[in-house]
Amino acid sequence: MEQFFTKSEHVQNIIKGFNLTKTLFVSSIIIGEENIGKKLLVRHLFPNARVVSGDDQEAVVAALSEYDELIITDFEKLSNQESLNLDNKRIIATANYIGNKQTIDNLFAFIYTLPSLKERLEDTAHIKALYIKEACDNLMIDMDEMSTQDIPVNLTQNSKSLKSTIYKYLMTHSMNKKDIQEAVHSYILKELHGNNGYKEHLSLYEKPLIEAGLQKFGSQLQLSQILGINRNTLRKKIHEHGID
Repeated sequence: MEQFFTKSEHVQNIIKGFNLTKTLFVSSIIIGEENIGKKLLVRHLFPNARVVSGDDQEAVVAALSEYDELIITDFEKLSNQESLNLDNKRIIATANYIGNKQTIDNLFAFIYTLPSLKERLEDTAHIKALYIKEACDNLMIDMDEMSTQDIPVNLTQNSKSLKSTIYKYLMTHSMNKKDIQEAVHSYILKELHGNNGYKEHLSLYEKPLIEAGLQKFGSQLQLSQILGINRNTLRKKIHEHGID
């Protein structure tokens, strides 16, 4: 099972709290944004507990009648939460948000708030490294041939956006000429229509060419000479493509 890693003092205190009470028949809930590791944390702390999703009300009710220790994920999706009987059970729930605060207070002895990754930057480097290794393995990319330090850290959707950004970066930066041609071919095959297709899709080549050239050389005059076009023509194309 994947291990939960953290250097965050806040999260370490949550783990200590669970460890102090994990042998007691009390119920706890962890609340926080999506994709921040709530489910991974509770599975790490309670590896033998049955897991059931709040997506399925009937499954939750059935599991509560059968098990004394239970992990309920997506607790906020359950209807009639106030009707649940959690007495004399060890219930560990996760939720993306609090619905009825009074109900949550009545059901759970311990309520924890897990910080988002944006608030746990000390954990981000480790998680980023794990995703880079996973992506390189899955995409069969040699990590020694890639510059991974320049991969941006996108935490807008926590681990979901971080992972997606890493995969996209490694894919685009490991593509060769043939890969790029195949990608453009696939896109144009799907999108080509109308009466002005040549001009409409010319930006697929021109815009990245000019943007990369300006980034590399930092001079419109030098770039116009390298591209072999008039400087005024280059300026016109920069304006047409909305390049800053």
